[in-house]
Amino acid sequence: MRLHRLEVAAFGPYRAREVVDFDALGADGLFLLHGDTGAGKTTLLDAVAFALFGTVPGARGQVKRLRCDLAGPDDPTEVVLELTVQGQRLRLSRSPEYQRPKRRGEGTTTQQAKAVLRWVGEPPAGQPAEGLTRIDEVGRTVQRLLGMSAEQFFQVVLLPQGEFARFLRADTDEREKLLERLFGTKRFADVEAWFRERRVEQRRKLEERRQDLQVLTARFAQVAGEDVPEEDVAGWVTRTSQRIRLAVEQAREAERRARAEREAADALLGERQAAADRVRRVREAHQRLAVLAEQQEERDRWAEELRAARRAATVVGVAAQADRCATQLDEARRVEQRRAQALAATGFADAEVDTPELRRLSGRLREEAGALAGLVAEAEQQVLDEQAVVRFTETAREARARAEVLGEKLAGIPERARELREGLDAAIDAEAKLGEIRKRETELAAAARDAARLPAAERAAADADARARRAIDEHQEAREHFQQLRRWRLDGMAAELAARLTLGSPCPVCGSCDHPAPAMVAPEAVAPEQEQAAEEAESRAEQRRKQAEKAKHDAETTLAALRERLRGRTGAQLDDELSALHKEIAGLEGLARQRAPLAKQAQEAETEQRELEKKLSAALQAATAAETQAKALAERVDQRRRRLDEARGEHPDVGARRAHLTGLVQALDALADARSATASAAQQLERQRAEVAEALSRAGFETVDQMRAAARDESTVRALEARLTEAGEAEAAARATLNEPELFGVAPDDEVDVESAKADADGARERAESAVAMLRSATARARDLGTLAERLAAATERLRPLEEEFAELDALTDVVNGRGQNARKMSLRSYVLAARLEEVAIAATARLQTMSQGRYSFVHSDEAGSRGTRGGLGLDVLDDFSGTIRPAKTLSGGESFLASLSLALGLADVVAAETGGSLLDTLFVDEGFGTLDSETLDVVMNILDELRAGGRVVGLVSHVEELRQRIPTRLRVRKSRTGSSLELQMA
Repeated sequence: MRLHRLEVAAFGPYRAREVVDFDALGADGLFLLHGDTGAGKTTLLDAVAFALFGTVPGARGQVKRLRCDLAGPDDPTEVVLELTVQGQRLRLSRSPEYQRPKRRGEGTTTQQAKAVLRWVGEPPAGQPAEGLTRIDEVGRTVQRLLGMSAEQFFQVVLLPQGEFARFLRADTDEREKLLERLFGTKRFADVEAWFRERRVEQRRKLEERRQDLQVLTARFAQVAGEDVPEEDVAGWVTRTSQRIRLAVEQAREAERRARAEREAADALLGERQAAADRVRRVREAHQRLAVLAEQQEERDRWAEELRAARRAATVVGVAAQADRCATQLDEARRVEQRRAQALAATGFADAEVDTPELRRLSGRLREEAGALAGLVAEAEQQVLDEQAVVRFTETAREARARAEVLGEKLAGIPERARELREGLDAAIDAEAKLGEIRKRETELAAAARDAARLPAAERAAADADARARRAIDEHQEAREHFQQLRRWRLDGMAAELAARLTLGSPCPVCGSCDHPAPAMVAPEAVAPEQEQAAEEAESRAEQRRKQAEKAKHDAETTLAALRERLRGRTGAQLDDELSALHKEIAGLEGLARQRAPLAKQAQEAETEQRELEKKLSAALQAATAAETQAKALAERVDQRRRRLDEARGEHPDVGARRAHLTGLVQALDALADARSATASAAQQLERQRAEVAEALSRAGFETVDQMRAAARDESTVRALEARLTEAGEAEAAARATLNEPELFGVAPDDEVDVESAKADADGARERAESAVAMLRSATARARDLGTLAERLAAATERLRPLEEEFAELDALTDVVNGRGQNARKMSLRSYVLAARLEEVAIAATARLQTMSQGRYSFVHSDEAGSRGTRGGLGLDVLDDFSGTIRPAKTLSGGESFLASLSLALGLADVVAAETGGSLLDTLFVDEGFGTLDSETLDVVMNILDELRAGGRVVGLVSHVEELRQRIPTRLRVRKSRTGSSLELQMA
């Protein structure tokens, strides 16, 4: 993978669109990314990660706040990255999800995330020429081309701040989490989880089988009525089953004896009950015959009453019909009288005419009334139409008046709406200009403040320069004084040693005990205390010199930054520009404040114009329609009025005349019908009276009253018939009973002893039922115990292989998960990660030995942890100076950085090989160089030179000043109140 070009806009601290040309930066293979703290150096690495994967590494990725706080509402947040992967050059564009102000109205709206992948040149086979626009498709394609996930990329390409120092000092669990993300050991974790889940499932099945066996045993004990013994359950089951089978045989023999006794007792009881029943039947038959003999006279009276009632029944219906005919004739005569009076009330004078004449007169008047039916409907419509003519005329007048008023209101509105719209456009333009001008005002105000600070910064730089020169002179003088005293002391060292010689003691220089010519002390001799004081004075002067030089550098840096931001402009020029800008802003603000009221007024004017035009059109249409309808309706009303006046005659209107004719027709018809009904009723009464006389003669009655005295209602007749029939049937049944053959010789006074036989039969029955119940209970108990015994045997056989299988699975699961018989306490996943970590340690050791000049190398340990904790991921350091293995936590700050960088580079090599070979042509190292001395920094730079010599491009992110002097190609990040910017510097 090689990066070519990066563009960021409204991303992080970068407000404007900034471009990074990696081809120019990486031409030498090594470049430096530097700038002030918080300027946005690491943000450029985040932008690379975001363009590739849609997320950023570390804690910054959890915040999900990528949009620049200084961005304008219409400034899009976007990252564009152009790179080459596996020989394919592509261009990635991504935008995160963020909130922006609504273009209309108040509040904010969500700008959705976007991702676009386009091919530079010919697209690969199977890929669309227009590229990919779905976020998930872009993500899958990038990960497939890179051959690594986002977590792997963040660790092996963007070496993060402090991440590998933590990894170096981490415990087993923390180191395991990082290695899992990098080397994708999920499949091994899945194997461990599979074994654990399999064990849980098998344990559950085993417990279910054991529980089933316990339930069966408890059920067997419950049926047997015994407690389960603690030992030899199988033998107890066999013995209990045999004992229950013996009890069944005993119960079966007892039931056979009880059944025989019951059968004999039931036979004796049956014989005595049959004899007693014969005596009872003879006794009951004699009793019924005696009762019937006493009721003979009463039965004769019932028979005579029944015969008279049957003769009267033939006449009752005919007599009742004659009574009804007489009643109908009286009612017909009363109706005829009432209808004659009703006809006279209508004014008809000739009510005595015969019935045919009445019907002819009624027909003529009905035809005349029918001819007036259509004119009655027209008379009703005439009233409605006259009211409608008045209503349409009034509606037309009101609509014309309303149209005149609306026309007057509409006259001046269009011109006023145009003027308001022009004012609104001017206010919108002013508001749009204000944003840019205010940005310019902010920049000018910041520049004015910088101009005000410039004289003080110049004086501070001059003062710092003077102090630095004085400190340098003082340090030089102190160093020369110290060196002079040291030379004098060295020159007088012989005299100093001679002063400590004693007679007979050996010389510390030559070893002789004779001291023939000891050196004499020179006048310029220097005491050790004087040399020590001069050395301390030189050290203090050097410290003051460094402080003064640092203060000078800081003052010059501040002064250079101010001059760079001012770009030669003076404070007076800036004040003039600000004053003119403030006037322009004031004018634009005045116009912009009018936007809301002008917009409201313009909208209201346009709305009012549309509503008035709509109302005017509606009023004119209503007036025209009403006038047209009134005119047409008035013509129809005049024509109809002439027809109605002719048809009503002497009556108030046509309806009154038709109502009079209709009433007269109804009265004539009613009287004719009543006369016909009266004549018919008289004829029917005569015929019915003749039928009554004939029916009385046939039934043997002289008068109707005599017939009615003999008549009975239907229920009385049925009761008499039932009594006679019941008495006859009872007598016949009693005599038939006495004539039965089996009752010959049986007297009504005979006695039979049934109770003693019944008592004996009941006792035998109870004993037999008890024996049957005992046999059924014993048989069911034996059957249940036999079934349970078979199920117990089968469950025991099924449980044995499950227990053996679970024991094997349990032990294997513990081994796979780093427990049990696993002596190293390493899980399968840890074992795989340990192998990867060992490869990383070998690759990192090659660089660490070079960086540490052969002193340090990594040592991987797969021993178990203390107190039985998991092992396999130990990583220590071998110190060649002492020959001992040291924990990584004992390394100094600079040594930790070397070890961390070596570990990161080694890890990058291993992961690259794991994901498909050498494809990482671009590498970034973020901070950490400030902990190195000059010599170690040379070694590290040599290692980085080896990386770029292999074709890689290495980007360093650092504040260290010495790196600026060592690396000629630099990308400087400048920060300001209006957002950070980039500057490419080439030496």
